[in-house]
Amino acid sequence: MRFRNKAISSSAARWFLGGFVFPVAVAAAQTNGKPLDAVAEAQTPRAAPSSRPESQKSEHDRSGAFRAPHAQPSSNAFGGQPDQGKVLGFDFYRDPLNAKRPMQTFEEIMQEDKAAKPKITADQRKLLESRYDLTPRLHREAKMSRGKPIPVGPTARLRNGMTWDTLAAMTPEEIREKGLFPYPSLPHPKQATGGQVFPKMQIEMFPRLERFDVEFDLPDAFLPEFPPAMFLQNRPELGDVSRGEVVSINNYYALFKDLLTPVQLDGLRLLLTPFPQEEFNPTDDRKSEQPSLGVTCLDCHINGHTTGQFHLNPDNRPQERRLRLDTVSLRGMYNQQIHGSKRSLRSVEDFTEFEFRTAYFNGDPIHAMKKGFTQFDRVQVSHMAQMQNMFDFPPAPKLDVATARLDPAKATEAERRGEEVFFGKGKCAECHVPPVYLDDRMHDLRLERFVNEAPPGPMKTFTLRGIKDSPPYMHDGRCLTLEDTVEFFNLVLGLKLNTQEKSDLAAFMRAL
Repeated sequence: MRFRNKAISSSAARWFLGGFVFPVAVAAAQTNGKPLDAVAEAQTPRAAPSSRPESQKSEHDRSGAFRAPHAQPSSNAFGGQPDQGKVLGFDFYRDPLNAKRPMQTFEEIMQEDKAAKPKITADQRKLLESRYDLTPRLHREAKMSRGKPIPVGPTARLRNGMTWDTLAAMTPEEIREKGLFPYPSLPHPKQATGGQVFPKMQIEMFPRLERFDVEFDLPDAFLPEFPPAMFLQNRPELGDVSRGEVVSINNYYALFKDLLTPVQLDGLRLLLTPFPQEEFNPTDDRKSEQPSLGVTCLDCHINGHTTGQFHLNPDNRPQERRLRLDTVSLRGMYNQQIHGSKRSLRSVEDFTEFEFRTAYFNGDPIHAMKKGFTQFDRVQVSHMAQMQNMFDFPPAPKLDVATARLDPAKATEAERRGEEVFFGKGKCAECHVPPVYLDDRMHDLRLERFVNEAPPGPMKTFTLRGIKDSPPYMHDGRCLTLEDTVEFFNLVLGLKLNTQEKSDLAAFMRAL
C-alpha cells in the first residue's frame, strides 16, 4: 500500500506504520547525507524537558546519600572490626578498571584521559616517523578491489647510513647488538589500557566508535579500502556484493535478503549486533564518552574484511607482555583450520563463542561478566559461523583454476619471475601453500635473534590470497607495505635476495 497524498498527516502516518514514529534525529540523519546508525540511535539519550513535578530533582536526589562511602552500616558492631567493616581498597565490581585509587569516578578518569590524549597521540606519531617514511608512494597501476591505490615501499628507515644489502649481509647477532633491525614490534599507543582502536575514516561514519583516550595512529594511505569489497563464495558470479556500502544493522537485510539463506541472514544479523566489549560498554570501565551497547563483530571485520583496526592479543599476561594485534580478514574462513594468532581454536564456532564470552579479544570472562556477559545458544553460534564461512577471497584472474599458480599467458614478466622466487629461493611456499597460500600451522621466527624484545613465540600462518587488499602486514602491522614484508623476511630468513628478486616477489603477491 502506498499513500495517495504525500502530505498525509503525521497521525495518519503513525496509523499506517503501526504506531512506529521515527525520532527527529533519524530524519535529520537521512536528509543531511550521512547514513543512519541504528546502534547509535538506540543508545543515544535525548533531553526531554518537563515541567511535571515528579520529574524535578529534589534536594535528596542531588545529595551524596547514594554514594558507597555514605552507606549506613547494617550493624553498629562494625566500629570495632578491622577497617570498620568497610572495603577501603579496590572493589572490582564498582571501581573502574585500572583506576588509580579506590572510589575514583568515571568523570575523573575521563578528564585525565582527555588531558593526556594529545601527548599520547604526538608521541606515537613521533615514534612512527622515526621508524617509517610516512609519505605515501602509490603503485602506478595496481589497485585494491574497489580501486584504492596500493602503497609501495619499503617505508622503514635504516639507521646509521645502512643499505638493505649491507644489513642483509650482517648476522642476526650483529643486527641485535647494534640496534639496527628495521622492523621491531609495533606498539599499541596506550599499552596499559589497550583495547580496540578504530581508524578515523570509520569514526566519521560511526561516531559511537570514538575513544576519548587514544587515537588511531597509521595514515589512511597504508590501510585497506573503506568500505572494502565483499565477496560471497555461494554467489561468486556477483563479484563484490557490498555495492560500495558499509554493511551494518541498518542495511544488511535490504542488501542480502535475495543473496543469503535464512540461516546465513540470521548469522549476519548477529555479526552486526553490538555486545559489550572491554572499552565499549555501559560501565565505568568504558573509553567511550557515553555508555555503549558495545561493538559488533563486523565493526572490526568490516564487510567480512578489515580496515586496519587494532587491539591487544588475549593470549599473554601480564598486560605489558601482550602484543598489538591487527584485525585480520575473514575472507576464506571456510578454508582455514586455526583461528586466533596464537591459539589452537580449531573451528569458527569455537572462536566466535570464545570471543563473545570474553568481551572480544581480552581472554578474560571475569571482566566480561562486569560489562555484560554474553552466552549464545549453540544454534546462534552455528548461524554466525555459517555466515563467516560465506566470505570469499577476491577474484585472482591471473591464477590457474586447477593449480592456483600463475597462468603464464596472463601474468607479466615480473610476476612470473616473482613466482619463481616465491616457490624457490624465497622459501615462501614452505608456509604459504597453494591454493589458499597457507599451511594451517604455527611457526616461530625467533625474532628475538634480531631485536632486544620479548620473543613473540609461534604465530599462525596467514593466507596470502587477496593480500594486496590487506595492508599493513604481520600480526601487529609493523610492515606497512608488501615491499616491507619482503625486506622483513629477507632478513629474518637470511634469503639474500637481490633488488630485482625482491621487487618481482612483491609483484607476484599482488597477483594472488
